[in-house]
Formats: sequence, structure tokens, C-alpha cells
Amino acid sequence: MKKIGWCCLVILSVLSCKSPEARRPISVKSGSFVTESIERNIKLYENEKTRFQDIMDANPDQDYLTSQNGFWYTYNTKVESDSLPNPNFGDLVKFDYNVKNINGELVYSFSETKPDTYIVDKQELFTGLREGLKLMKAGETATFLFPSAIAYGYYGDQNKIKTNTPLICKVTIHSITEN
Repeated sequence: MKKIGWCCLVILSVLSCKSPEARRPISVKSGSFVTESIERNIKLYENEKTRFQDIMDANPDQDYLTSQNGFWYTYNTKVESDSLPNPNFGDLVKFDYNVKNINGELVYSFSETKPDTYIVDKQELFTGLREGLKLMKAGETATFLFPSAIAYGYYGDQNKIKTNTPLICKVTIHSITEN
């Protein structure tokens, strides 16, 4: 009886040592989802760009600039001094801002966002605002037109800003403390 038990044990151990075979996919997916996603995002951006162009055309007294990061902005208050620095990596920026959707409806007021502080490139902030702050000096106020891709993107802010929402933000920098 012991011999049968040992034989079964040896047979089971040999069978369990067999290496598993990789499972092969049942079907191969093409890149159609990725292609469709790219096309959808291009159309979304073009639509947002057209809407922003309408806003800029409706305000010919404002000189809108195009940033290297894919948004537009205009200075409401411009500081012409070369002695004041723009914020750099690690600097502490005290600022306040409001947020509107592309229809001009207020999403977050200045009082809701409060004067805020931000350590440049060391804290979380949506991409557009992070890059926009770097273009400003203390004492300046600017209005930014952010496409949804560099605002809160596909997810929104999980609160008031919905998915793929382009934003208009008015930002004032109160102070910059160099690191």
C-alpha cells in the first residue's frame, strides 16, 4: 500500500512540474480604437480652437498671444519691468483665479479658489494653469483660454468641471518668492 502511495506521489509531482503553455489570443485587434480616439481628439481640439477664435474675434481690443503649450492668453494688467522675474522651478507663487467654461459661465469664483499658493513644478496643478503662471510676473493679471486637453481633460475635476471642458481662467499673481 505504501508503494502505491509513493508511486502516486511521484506521478503527481512529475505531472505538476510540466511548464504551463502560454495562451494565445483568440482574435487579434487592429489599431482601430486608437485611430478613432486620435480622430475624435483632433475634432474636439479643432472645435474648441474655433470657439476660442470666436471669443478672441469678439474682443478685438485685447491682444491675444499663443503660447508654446497650446493655449491663448491676454494680459489684463501687464508689468513692463524687466527687473521683476517670472516664476521658476521651486519658487513660491501666491495667486488667485476664477474659472469659467467656454460659454463664459462661472464655474469657480475668486472666493471659491481663494488666494492660493503654488510651488512651481513641485505641486499638482492642471497643465494649462501651471504653464500659464510661468508666463506672468507679480502684479500681473491675465486671462487664459485653455483647451480641455490641457485643462482637466477627459476626467474633469470630479466636481464642477465635466469631461472635455475647455476653460477660461482669469489669474492674478500677487507675489513670487524665489527659492
